[in-house]
Amino acid sequence: MSDIAAATWTTAIDGQLVEIPATIDGIRAVLPEADLEAYDAEIRQTPAQDLHRVLARWALPSSAEAEDDALVSRLKAGDFTGCVPAGDEHRGVA
Repeated sequence: MSDIAAATWTTAIDGQLVEIPATIDGIRAVLPEADLEAYDAEIRQTPAQDLHRVLARWALPSSAEAEDDALVSRLKAGDFTGCVPAGDEHRGVA
C-alpha cells in the first residue's frame, strides 16, 4: 500500500477522534458494494473545487450523519447550548 492509499483525515464523531480514508481509492475500499456505483458516478461528475467536500461526505461513517441530524434537531427545537454566534469574539469591544 502506498502512502497516498494510506492517507487519512482525522475528525471528531461523538466526541471521539476517528480516522477516515482520505483518498478516492481508500474511501472506495471501505464502502459497501451496494454504494460503489453511486460513489464512482458522483466522483466522476464532481467539479475539482468541490471534490474534497464530496469525498469527505462519502468517507464519514453513518454515525457522523446521525450526530449532525441530532444537532440540527436540537437547534430547530431552540436549544442553542454551546453555540457561539459568528463574530461574537468582538462583542463588547469598543
